[in-house]
Amino acid sequence: MSTCHVDTGGWHVNLDEMIGNLAHVCNRGVEKRKIFLDEHDYSRFRDNLFLLNNVNGKMRSRERDIRNVTNLKREKLVEILKWSLLPNHYHLLLYELVEGGISEFTRRVGNAYTKYFNTKNEGRSGYLFQNKAKIIPILEEAQFLYIPFYIDLNSLDARFSNWKVNRPSDSLAIEFLKSYNWSSFRDYFGNGEYSMILNKELFYKTFDITPENYIKEISQFLTSAAVSTWQVDTVTGI
Repeated sequence: MSTCHVDTGGWHVNLDEMIGNLAHVCNRGVEKRKIFLDEHDYSRFRDNLFLLNNVNGKMRSRERDIRNVTNLKREKLVEILKWSLLPNHYHLLLYELVEGGISEFTRRVGNAYTKYFNTKNEGRSGYLFQNKAKIIPILEEAQFLYIPFYIDLNSLDARFSNWKVNRPSDSLAIEFLKSYNWSSFRDYFGNGEYSMILNKELFYKTFDITPENYIKEISQFLTSAAVSTWQVDTVTGI
């Protein structure tokens, strides 16, 4: 089979390796309500990205902090390449390892968090999320061009209102992303402590880019006219 690459201007995507294996997963709260009300909520969802990523079910450990879980054996359903949490929605970039792994992992994450949220908020029952999570296979060139950037830059909504129009400087934006606790960007480029959730090596290998070049590309993207004309429904499914 010949190898096909998409040229994104400074980096390449190996389509043969990715098609059928990679998907953007996203969901939001019912009626666009908040699904994360405090830091404990964010932490619970983040930790479940690690604990539920196991073929044989949720991993159990005496350790309450996943940063201290180092010796548990597991067979992963997916590799997590990117994640981003905002008050009323989330985004994941997943690479499937076993057949049906993305759908099973997504189901587990949604069900476990809904159960936790309803139990924590006494008197609440029923659906937390707007619909079933959208699982969008990465098949089109536009998706390859935008999705990694979109997921990373999504977190800017937490700090800069209407940032796609009223642009912060690229340096200010990147410094915020490096410090934002609820995104994988901090683990890639900041002082994050949750790299065990991710497979950063797979991301860089699959997209054929170095960390240094990715930062350069995202800086250029921040000043690009393309940001303000993102077709969110077609690119991300939200």
